[in-house]
Amino acid sequence: MAKRRGVSYKKRVEEINRIYDREVRRGIPNREIWRRFIYPAYGITERTFYNILNASAEEKNKIADDDDIRQLLLFNDEDYE
Repeated sequence: MAKRRGVSYKKRVEEINRIYDREVRRGIPNREIWRRFIYPAYGITERTFYNILNASAEEKNKIADDDDIRQLLLFNDEDYE
């Protein structure tokens, strides 16, 4: 199995892009999207926001949709009892 590095970053990229896509369809400017939705939730600068939007175009920042890999991202409390 290959090493998974930066999974939390990839997940954050996907979430921010989902928010961005949803709000840009409503006609909200990028700065307003960052100010209203992204900054309060993620606490990132506007420059980082634009870097994340650019990073989403890279294939290496995609999380596979395999159930096995998604399952690794979930934690169950029952497993630790």
